[in-house]
Amino acid sequence: MTFKTPSQISAFIKQAAHDAGFELAGIASVRRHPELEHFEPWVAAGYAGEMKYMKARDETGNLKRASLDSAVPWARSVIVCAINYNTAQPYSTAFNHPGHGWISRYAWSMEDYHEAVMRRLREVESRLRQESARLQEELQTRCYVDTGPLVERVYAKYAGIGWIGKNTCILNQKLGSWLFLGVILTSIELEPDLPAPDRCGTCTRCIDACPTDAFVGPYQLDSNRCISYLTIEKRGEIPEDLRAGMGRHVFGCDICQDVCPWNRKAPTTAAPEFYPREELINPAIDWLAGMSADEFRNVFRRSPVRRAKHEGLRRNAIIAIGNSGDRRFLPLLERVLNDPDPVISEHANWAKDRLSAETEGLGGPA
Repeated sequence: MTFKTPSQISAFIKQAAHDAGFELAGIASVRRHPELEHFEPWVAAGYAGEMKYMKARDETGNLKRASLDSAVPWARSVIVCAINYNTAQPYSTAFNHPGHGWISRYAWSMEDYHEAVMRRLREVESRLRQESARLQEELQTRCYVDTGPLVERVYAKYAGIGWIGKNTCILNQKLGSWLFLGVILTSIELEPDLPAPDRCGTCTRCIDACPTDAFVGPYQLDSNRCISYLTIEKRGEIPEDLRAGMGRHVFGCDICQDVCPWNRKAPTTAAPEFYPREELINPAIDWLAGMSADEFRNVFRRSPVRRAKHEGLRRNAIIAIGNSGDRRFLPLLERVLNDPDPVISEHANWAKDRLSAETEGLGGPA
């Protein structure tokens, strides 16, 4: 594009992102950054669990998410935009109500974040396309929110958005880690920003706080043990040895972010789409466990919680009941012991046995 200098292109894009409501925007080059070399052995070790989209390969056998240059050969630069979704409600580590479960902070909002972020990305893309048309320059673009053939956090690092923390989340020195990322691939060669320096230091609070020991080391997560994966992506039965560690999490997990020192002073979002629906902050677990398929569709019509599916959310709620230490839930468990879904009935049996053992003094609440 015939701007006077590369810095002018960058400034134009960042201003467009700011005007669209993003707090942060930066540019990364399309190349196989060193962090992407770890993706192949990570998948080979089985750490992607059942997430087939993580294992997708192109016609040459390369993992798509680790080889953007191969998956999208026309792309020359990656524009990374970030928006804060933090809210003023307390963190999961300060939540202690036996009759209620925990839905991850990012899923409390009035609108699915994919739609909210994509709408803003389209505004930035439109501005870029308008300028390209005015200058009679050819331009290809493609927008993604969690769906592209790339590892967003790697490009976010090289776009200067933040560093990759030991919990594998992007961390920004001023905004913390409560960030949604969106990317625009573009066919124009842009000057990349400087990568963000790692500021985790010797801190390991996120690793130490994980109740299911999901971190196999700093910066490396075994999805099979991650509460977010188990409550959202995992289908069927949850491994029995992990159920107690799930506590009362029914969709996602914020623990490794809640304990992060960089989130202590994280500002709250200015985007109204991310304001919470009060009923989703600490939902009653008996309500979720007994929810019908129609009610599930109505309540979570525009929510990321849909990804867990109706049967998955009920399964998670029953595990939460088993970890609640609250004997008043035993009649509910009795009612679902013979549920037509064998996964629900199996987890109900486990929850009943655990509740009975806890209330007899053989164990404590999770």
